Formats: sequence, C-alpha cells, structure tokens
Amino acid sequence: MRTRDLQDIKNRYNIVGNCDALNRALDIALQVAPTDLSVLIVGESGVGKEIIPRLIHDNSARKGKNYFAINCGAIPEGTIDSELFGHEKGAFTDAIGESKGYFGIADKGTIFLDEVGELPLATQARLLRVLESGEYIRVGGQQVLKTDVRVVAATNVNIRKAISEGRFREDLYYRLNTIPIQMPPLRERGADILLLFRLFAMQVAEKYRLPRITLSEEAEQRMLKYKWPGNVRELKNITEQMSVLSEKRVIDAETIARFIPNDHETTLPATISPASGPHSYENEREALYKVLFELRANVGELRRELNGLRQQIDDAASISAQAQALSNQFPTNMPATIGESHSSHHQEAEDAEAEEIADTPESLNLNDQERQVIIKALERNNGNRSKTAQELGISSRTLYRKLKQYGLT
Repeated sequence: MRTRDLQDIKNRYNIVGNCDALNRALDIALQVAPTDLSVLIVGESGVGKEIIPRLIHDNSARKGKNYFAINCGAIPEGTIDSELFGHEKGAFTDAIGESKGYFGIADKGTIFLDEVGELPLATQARLLRVLESGEYIRVGGQQVLKTDVRVVAATNVNIRKAISEGRFREDLYYRLNTIPIQMPPLRERGADILLLFRLFAMQVAEKYRLPRITLSEEAEQRMLKYKWPGNVRELKNITEQMSVLSEKRVIDAETIARFIPNDHETTLPATISPASGPHSYENEREALYKVLFELRANVGELRRELNGLRQQIDDAASISAQAQALSNQFPTNMPATIGESHSSHHQEAEDAEAEEIADTPESLNLNDQERQVIIKALERNNGNRSKTAQELGISSRTLYRKLKQYGLT
C-alpha cells in the first residue's frame, strides 16, 4: 500500500505509529476487507486489536449493515449461547419472549468476537457450524436458521496451548485463522511510545483544561526502556496520572519514577534463561510425573501397612479363638461354629470340656495348647480346613500358616 493511503487510514481511525509491524497489520486488514474470509487477530491485551475489525467492516461490502463487537469473556457461560444465537420463548426461566441473538440481528453484517479463546466448548461447536454452513439453532428451538455474517475474532491467549490442553477446538482454530493478523506489543514499537504519549497528553490537557505535559530527555529514555506489560492502555493511564497529579509540566526522570516502576523487569512474567533453551513445558511435565510417582509410592506404603494391620488382627483373632476353644470344647455332634450351643446341650458341653482339659497335660506350653486345639478342630470337621478356620474364628490363610508352623500339613 502507498504511504499516503496508509496515512489516510491512520488519520481516519486515529491510529498513531509508524513501526513496520503496525503498518503490516493495517495493510493485511485492508487487503482482506473486500473478501468474506474469517480473520483472527492475535496480540497481547491492550495493544488495540479492536481497531482492526472496525477497519475491515468499514472497507468491505457489508459496511452499510450491522456491526457488533462482543467480548466473549464478559458474558456468563450459562447465557452466552442465548446471547449469540438467540432463544425461543420459554427456553429457560427468564425467556419471556424469543430473541434473535447477535447472529440473527447481524445478518449481512459483521461480528467481532473479542477474547474468542474464552468461549465454552459447547459454544465453540455452535460457532463452527455457523462458520462452515451459516446454520444455527436457537436455544430451546428445533428449527434450523440461516445467517450470512462475517466473523472477525481476536484473542490474547496462546490458542495452540489451549488446543493441547483441550480448551479450544482445533478445527475451529483453523476455520477462524484463515487470515491471521499479528498486532505488535507496545514495547516493540520503539518511537511510537513517544508519539502516543504526546497524543494522550494533548487529549487530557484539552479535556480537563490543563497545561500539556512534556518529557525531558531522561524521562523519554525511561519511557522507551520500560516494557509496558499493559501496552497502549497502560501508557494512556500513566499519561493521564502524570497530567493530573504532577505539579511539574516538564516530566523529568525523578518525577516519572513515581509513576513507572523502578525495576521494570518485575512487571513481566518470569522467563527461562537462553541457556536452558526454548520453554516447552517439559520441566512442568517432569515435575508432575515426579509427584505422581511419589503418590504411587505412598499408596503402596499405605497398602503394606494396611496388610500388616490385617495380619495383626488375624493373629489376635486366632489367639482369642484358641482361648475360647480351650474353655469351651464341643463334642463331634455339636455345631461347627465356636460359641453356638443351645441351652439343652449346656451340661453335655461342660462334660466334654472337663474331659478335654483332663486329657491335656499341665506341662504343655502355649504353642502345644494351640496345636492341640487345631488338631481337635480338624478332627471335628473331618479335616475340612475352611470349616475349621470358621470354627476357630480365623482366616483360612492364618490356619494354613499355623498348620505349616506345627507340621500338620
């Protein structure tokens, strides 16, 4: 594009700056404006992305139709489908009438979807259908409606990262990204920072009837070195603050230090040193794996401790059963489970107990007594280990271990 034509566009839309990246973005916008191709504007928050869709609409065949700028991140997830695609009467509690939605009202016009990366996945599916076929269905409706809308989208998030994390549809990204436009951050625009400062200083002076502020040479260098994480929006805010709060009309280095942080690096996110190579989230992934492995080890340790506690419980139950068996032995025609006896057999059980105790030498130690109890229980149950374990009140595993210990296997 010719320099004169480009300057006319800047004057028309009050665009200040001459850096190559900005001129390139404006040139692409003007070239794509006469078409109906989808455009995705990428850039940090505060760089002025909202200028591009307006420029595209005004220089297209749709310029006489409706233009809507919608901040997708500002609409609640529960109502965004209704806002964009409309709803039928009674579709939800507050739906007292039908609504066409933005895509219905903007037919033949242009819709600018700012912060499109914040759209819920369900809404992304609806948007993809509109982009591909021009069809949509209102919330609570069944009729397929048609619309002819030019969509221009913008985002300040890393869409490719959002895709890898499952937060954004890859097919929608490629459909929106037919023509990408990159808006440069303010820190990369060099002398444009001073041009914008002069514009904002003049606007504040005219609005509040104040003497216009200017910058000393040292203050200008401070402005150029600052990283401007808030981009043009931050520059405008700081200029307004200095215009109203500073008593001096020539802003020197001492004065500007009160409005711009001394350590401008702290205003930026932490970065990886060049020696470590490009950041590919490998470190975070390895850290997560390490945490998972530690959790798995902890679970295994807890499982082993639980098994030990179960073994102790089994052993305690075995000792309790042995003591109960020594004091309450049954004849072979009694029920198999220890402690089960009817009152009519009480005297018979006492006789059997006296006989068993009389047959047991007083010199037997505890292990001999336990071995004797197991032998008699096996005899009463005809060698059935399952019934014997049930009678003694212990697990089959503990009984097997005891049999092996006493050489009864």
